Amino acid sequence: VQLQASGGGLVQPGGSLRLSCGASGGTLADYAISWIRQAPGKEREGVACVMRSDGSTHYGDSVKGRFTISRDNAKNAVYLQMNSLKPEDTAVYYCSFGCTVLAGSVSVLGIHPEGNGTQVTVSS
Repeated sequence: VQLQASGGGLVQPGGSLRLSCGASGGTLADYAISWIRQAPGKEREGVACVMRSDGSTHYGDSVKGRFTISRDNAKNAVYLQMNSLKPEDTAVYYCSFGCTVLAGSVSVLGIHPEGNGTQVTVSS
């Protein structure tokens, strides 16, 4: 199964974007899925994830209350709705297999980026 993120772009601070994660060769509903991001010069960061078992969702501390992860099994997709975007959200965003939660926040432990990612730039 191959994952590919899309939907990135340039947006002003305070704006919104919706990222999509699609799959080829398999069904996303069979997997826990994470969104992670990588900004230049910064460590990879867990953003959000959705569990396979119960569909529960989890978020990184820096995006709680602003981002929402969701599944659309009919479209074989996982989305990341990003609202109230800030310049520090600028990064390449990847969707990945798995969901690791540590101390109530999404972690990248054991999570590896899939595909080329999609660039999100928040700037005025």
